[in-house]
Amino acid sequence: MNYQETVNWMFKQLPMYQNLGTSAYKKDLSNTLLLAAELHHPENHFKSIHVAGTNGKGSTSHMLASILQEAGYKVGLYTSPHLKDFRERIKINGEEISEDFVVDFIANHQSFFQNHHLSFFEMTVGMAFDYFAKSKVDIAIIEVGLGGRLDSTNIIMPLVSVITNIGLDHTQFLGNDLASIAKEKAGIIKNNVPVVIGETQEETEAVFKDKAREEGAEIHFADQEVGSVFESDLKGLYQQKNIKTVLQAIQLLPKDQFYVSKEAIRSGLKGVSANTGLKGRWQILGENPKIVCDTAHNKEGLKYIVEQLSKEAYKQLHIVFGVVNDKSLEPILELMPKNATYYFCKPDMPRGLNADVLKDEFLNHGFVGEAYFSVNEALKNAKEKAGKNDMIYVGGSTFVVAEII
Repeated sequence: MNYQETVNWMFKQLPMYQNLGTSAYKKDLSNTLLLAAELHHPENHFKSIHVAGTNGKGSTSHMLASILQEAGYKVGLYTSPHLKDFRERIKINGEEISEDFVVDFIANHQSFFQNHHLSFFEMTVGMAFDYFAKSKVDIAIIEVGLGGRLDSTNIIMPLVSVITNIGLDHTQFLGNDLASIAKEKAGIIKNNVPVVIGETQEETEAVFKDKAREEGAEIHFADQEVGSVFESDLKGLYQQKNIKTVLQAIQLLPKDQFYVSKEAIRSGLKGVSANTGLKGRWQILGENPKIVCDTAHNKEGLKYIVEQLSKEAYKQLHIVFGVVNDKSLEPILELMPKNATYYFCKPDMPRGLNADVLKDEFLNHGFVGEAYFSVNEALKNAKEKAGKNDMIYVGGSTFVVAEII
């Protein structure tokens, strides 16, 4: 198989949460452990930072990678989901894994994957770990896919664990309240490994403290301990919390293994997009009218987006909006601004919520807007109707943003 055939096989042959949702979720690490043994335990051959959380873990992971690159280290970065190309998930110093490595890895282990019914995510984690080990990275930033305790990435023993925050997302897997979800995320806290909590929350603070005490792990709440922050090229008010989390995590790296100067921190934060290729975080796509997209997709993430929008200067607000069908709309409906014209759309994937269904829900709650055949059609209409002093926001789902970048 060539690269495209290989990726198509990965997407279609095996469960992929990005496309299928609940049916692709695995509830234990047995397959991941089998794969690790098959690959001769690559997770033991590189140092790492493990990043979990409901929101901000992608930005936080990319910031960490950028800073460590600026400090002169060879840095692996594993994140999900991708926006355009599968290879975005696995990078070293901002360069995507080669097509040849993807093809060879799948070809060499295809029978093992089929015999043990590995999921898309399990295969991808194994590929990333194998790639980082063979490439002899100095350190890898590993982003949790979903949850923490049972996530396939949770076989690593990191130098630092990071949990950005907790919100009500993926409740069908992780629990229906913040404390239950926090317990799942806290599963990445390891024995004697320091942990950074990005955001102090009353409902979750005790959960993290208890788990840290149980594991003998030094715990730090970044929003309580970090004062001033450096500027970043990642815009949006919400990034201030992520920057504090990153600064705390960098501070906890063993000084005898990693030296990171203030200049490396400063330049790393200012060059996140250039160093790592991160897209879709309050990304400005155009001016006159100003067009911005963001991958925020749940109540906690969209809360910061709405706050940011309220501080923008515009004559009229236009919102291109689509979501996946396992998303609870009620919390979102309570947040989104009503002084806007909406362009409802469906992400082009099986999990996408029908645009007419989305429109009906919003209109029943007093919003104004129309449904469109596709994300690009919705954006095209927004551009046609917007004046040069207006603003267009595109979001609601990572997959909506992926279609217009």
